[in-house]
Amino acid sequence: MRHDERHSIEKIGWLRAAVLGANDGIISTASLVLGVAAAHAAHGSILLTGVTGLAAGAMAMATGEYVSVHSQADSEKAALAEESAEIAADFDSEHRELTAIYVGRGLDFPLAKQVAAKLMAHDALGAHARDELGIFSGAIARPFQAACASASSFIVGAILPLTVAVIAPETHLIPAVATAALISLAILGGLAAKTGGAKILPGVIRVTFWSVLAMGVTSSVGAMFGAAI
Repeated sequence: MRHDERHSIEKIGWLRAAVLGANDGIISTASLVLGVAAAHAAHGSILLTGVTGLAAGAMAMATGEYVSVHSQADSEKAALAEESAEIAADFDSEHRELTAIYVGRGLDFPLAKQVAAKLMAHDALGAHARDELGIFSGAIARPFQAACASASSFIVGAILPLTVAVIAPETHLIPAVATAALISLAILGGLAAKTGGAKILPGVIRVTFWSVLAMGVTSSVGAMFGAAI
């Protein structure tokens, strides 16, 4: 028998990286553009800042995500290697340990012992990885996949406010970029919540609130230093 049912939680790895990248791309690029525009910089300087922020942000997201997820993957591999050695050294003790885990989850001792024996006969390391270490095959850390998802989604997100900054009149650049960024972020928050199986409205409110705060702070800093200069 095959188990073909799919759940939203299985998407959490790539979804987290993609949403984080797109959010950061929109927020950071829009904030940079708004901050420089609030300082009364020339239109060319605003666009150069946005493009430079896109390149630097994409590389930073990819690097940070790769290092972070690779560390997680290394920890998982070390834990699996240690567990494999323990199973090879004392199979009976590991069987008792797995039995105790199932008893703790509500099975009677005879049934827990039988389940542990069956699972260990089928895949001892897989059973301990899943039920003792909490490592599931569908959620194993994939550094390169996470890095690519973060970088590409950051670029896609950053292109949105940059495009608006290119086509918007200079006199309306700040409200145009801010409005476009907030609408994009609200849509992204809703899509991410729907894809992950969560409630849409809280996701939209959460991302919109923090985005307004980020862009407001950056614009205030730009206006303050622009006036000082």
